[in-house]
Amino acid sequence: MLIDSHCHLNMSEFVNDLDTVLSNASRCDINGLLTICTELSELHELKQLSKKYENIWYSGGIHPNNIKKFYSNELDKIFHFSSDPSFIGIGETGLDYFYDNPKVEMQKDSFIKHIEISRKLDLPVIVHTRDADADTISILKSEYEKGAFKGVIHCFTASEELAMEALKINFYISVSGIITFKNAEMIRNTIKKVPMNRLLIETDAPYLAPVPNRGKRNEPAFVKDTAKFLAQLKNISFNDLAKQTTNNFYNLFSKVKN
Repeated sequence: MLIDSHCHLNMSEFVNDLDTVLSNASRCDINGLLTICTELSELHELKQLSKKYENIWYSGGIHPNNIKKFYSNELDKIFHFSSDPSFIGIGETGLDYFYDNPKVEMQKDSFIKHIEISRKLDLPVIVHTRDADADTISILKSEYEKGAFKGVIHCFTASEELAMEALKINFYISVSGIITFKNAEMIRNTIKKVPMNRLLIETDAPYLAPVPNRGKRNEPAFVKDTAKFLAQLKNISFNDLAKQTTNNFYNLFSKVKN
């Protein structure tokens, strides 16, 4: 049994065949999916998906690339969904300096507000970080000093330093299909050093399909390819990898009734 800890089932790439996509996942023993919010306007749609299909959960937050004008009270909308049993995480949030916009300070303010909500609701924060290691580390450390919170670095592509600092505050590290790419040797070397009890797996579907499906539309079924690769990298059996990462998911997203 596997869980895809990060996907985007409401994206337009799935509009015509979501039932088939979910059937494919089920046939591959993917028994749970966390579909991730990138804009607050998606929340109602994600909630409906979680009601329509079994073992689909969702999060609430604003992706750093989607911040146009940040108003702190805008994120209070998340509280309206927090009582839903299928609402289990905050984000995705974080810092993305690959593009020029939005402005850095706006991203930082949003990231911190997401962490504050995560702390208040005792729900994990789902962190996106791209070309922003130093500031991500700084915010995670300074916010953790204010009060503990839990979370995951999703689709890990950052430095070993960031991974180690995240582990110090009991974060999880999520591995995507990128780890199967030929040019991802630095990522593989870092993941080798992450304890098995701190690893999750994800697709980030419809993006970043792993080898042997690289270049195709990604879908939750393909998390099995990433899991097979990761099991070899960590020198453990596939079944042990599946069991451990699934247990890790339930330990982090403890609101889910396992």
